Amino acid sequence: MSNKKKAKRNKGKRRLLIAFILIILFTAFGYYIYGGLPSLEQLENPKPQLASTVYTIDGEQLGKYFIENRIEKHFSEFPPFLIKALISTEDRKFYSHWGVDILRFGKAMVKNILTFSREGASTITQQLAKNLYKLKSHKENIAQTIVRKIREWITAIQIEKTYTKNEILELYLNVSYFGRGAYGVESASKIYFNKSVNELTLPEAALFVALLKSSSYYNPVRHPVDALLRRNLVMRSMVVMQELSEADYRKFKKEPIILSEHQIKGSKSIAPYFMEYVRKKLSALSSKYNYDLYRDGLNIYTTIDSRMQKIANEVVAEHITNFQKIFNSRWDWEDNKNLLATILDEDIRYSKEYKEAETKEEKARIYNSLKYDNNFIENVKKDATKIQVGFVVIDPFNGQIKAMVGGENQIFGRGLNHVTEIRRQPGSAMKPFIYTVAISNGYYPTFTMLNQKFDYHGWSPSNFSENEYGGYTTLRSALAHSFNVIAGRMTTSNIAPPNQVVKFAHKMGIKSRLAAVPSIALGTSEVTPLEMTSAFGTIINKGVHVSPTSVTKIEDRNNILIDKFIPIYTEAISVQTASIMANMLQSVVTSGTGRGVRRYFSYPAAGKTGTTQNFADAWYVGFTPDLAAGVWVGFDDHRIKFTNTYGQGAVAAMPIWSKFMGKVYKELNIPIKYFHVAPGVVRATFCKTTMDLGDSKIATSKCPETVSDIIISKDMPGKCETHPEDDKIKKEKDKNSSDW
Repeated sequence: MSNKKKAKRNKGKRRLLIAFILIILFTAFGYYIYGGLPSLEQLENPKPQLASTVYTIDGEQLGKYFIENRIEKHFSEFPPFLIKALISTEDRKFYSHWGVDILRFGKAMVKNILTFSREGASTITQQLAKNLYKLKSHKENIAQTIVRKIREWITAIQIEKTYTKNEILELYLNVSYFGRGAYGVESASKIYFNKSVNELTLPEAALFVALLKSSSYYNPVRHPVDALLRRNLVMRSMVVMQELSEADYRKFKKEPIILSEHQIKGSKSIAPYFMEYVRKKLSALSSKYNYDLYRDGLNIYTTIDSRMQKIANEVVAEHITNFQKIFNSRWDWEDNKNLLATILDEDIRYSKEYKEAETKEEKARIYNSLKYDNNFIENVKKDATKIQVGFVVIDPFNGQIKAMVGGENQIFGRGLNHVTEIRRQPGSAMKPFIYTVAISNGYYPTFTMLNQKFDYHGWSPSNFSENEYGGYTTLRSALAHSFNVIAGRMTTSNIAPPNQVVKFAHKMGIKSRLAAVPSIALGTSEVTPLEMTSAFGTIINKGVHVSPTSVTKIEDRNNILIDKFIPIYTEAISVQTASIMANMLQSVVTSGTGRGVRRYFSYPAAGKTGTTQNFADAWYVGFTPDLAAGVWVGFDDHRIKFTNTYGQGAVAAMPIWSKFMGKVYKELNIPIKYFHVAPGVVRATFCKTTMDLGDSKIATSKCPETVSDIIISKDMPGKCETHPEDDKIKKEKDKNSSDW
């Protein structure tokens, strides 16, 4: 008897133990289930990832930053037939269930077991729970699917308690993925049909409902027939639910799927390098303003003018395409065999296959294979000799960047930006800073210097050609014709000391480090095209430098201002010095190395060409009374250079500038404006005889030949003593005077 009681007690203990273990397991499972559920805060304040949209100054969409390309819309903005199509196809009992349709689930399970098929039974609310809170993991097994379904049910019930049916539909249509990078039906409408969701037709709306089943299988670009059949099935479901008449169904089902042109070709930003430039700047500010550039749906308003950007793209593409042909016809790898061998060696060692090889033997095999691979060699040659370009346009009065072309590839903006990320020697494009110092130090356009070679501690600059030397030459003529020896004489004297040139250049907008040596006169320190253009803008902006700006303001998803961005204004040089320099740089265009501008642009303009040693870099930087723009043309590999004078700035770079200005002024109907002389700058008449002797003086009535030019009134030299008179300075020009 005692044994039976004992056995009975042990059996009871085992049952209690099993029950206890089951309770523990069930509790643990419950904790596991609830541990993967969204919190109350997440349920009440869902935050779907929204794309941040970038706009141009003229209101065009420039591009987006996103992980999920999504634009939110309110329920009232959805067309009624979109809602009807969705409910008729995805969840016919949507308005009557409480988040889970048990009967539908049971039928689906029985059908799946009997037919070995896989039919879904999730309600719209369950699908929302899965999409909004990322409940589904990649490559689920059966156990994970069961857990996920339970979580979906619980979350769906909570969603139904928290939101109205219309709010659930709004969330669902804003969260769902429709393929082609489109999250949310508004984004899908833009991508597929280039219209807003409230402009959709019924068949277009039905296509989006079709894509909910599988955005890949029913992709209208890759699988147009399957997409059409599924779209028509959605409309048939509407007929069954009496949301669409049979007659309308027969009419609509005959309509083809017509996608927008940019969806077929693929959409891209007109300013990819600028987009990447802005992305980097805004990413650096994210911690300061506590935003997520890729998820928070910001509205970013930039300075780019879409009209100018399109013209810049067109002009650059045309010029570089034609110029590449010229270079290819004159470059011969047979004359550069050693260079090719070096470049091949570098590219092979940098290749993915070589770097991933684990043994020396494998690396050697890959090296020898690529070294004699004709396709690889041809690609290396092509890449090495690809002409690159950097072109930027700035409004010099507010610093706004109006157009930016960062390279020859206008599609991919993640590459090297040749406006902001390269530093190259500017050559003679640096000379305006030398002359600015000279003017500031009291010199003037008609001041003359000896145009002959000299030696300064072993440094002896020379002009471009032997026939460019002569006697005493005015500063105006020397700048216009880019005489190197004159610029060199200035930096080897007190006229424009190198340390003062560096100081002035930095105040005017150059940020790069400059070497305070005499050769700064020839542009031997490296700079970026953006800072060169910005610094030239200081001249036309009356001596005030305005820092380049790319973004005017940022708003959050609700259009609430986060911040406005105001450029920094710095008084760099006097208004009189700026006025003289603007006037002298006009002479470069009217009679100097920049006169080729007039082939395409006839309005007032000023600028300076630049060519570095052995034609490695070609520059042209200049301005009009409205805009400043800079061009650099060259190669990523410094060892590749233009082979002759066609690599000069006036030939390789300047046509981009002049063609752009010609088209912009014409197509945007920009009225003609003229440069004006600042107060304190006067016109004076100089004795040509004294100028030729290197000691320019104000002419008297007795001077046989005179030159008229502008000068800052406080810097007026004395009267000519070679042709003295007792009268006042002659006010009217005589018949032998020349006017600059």
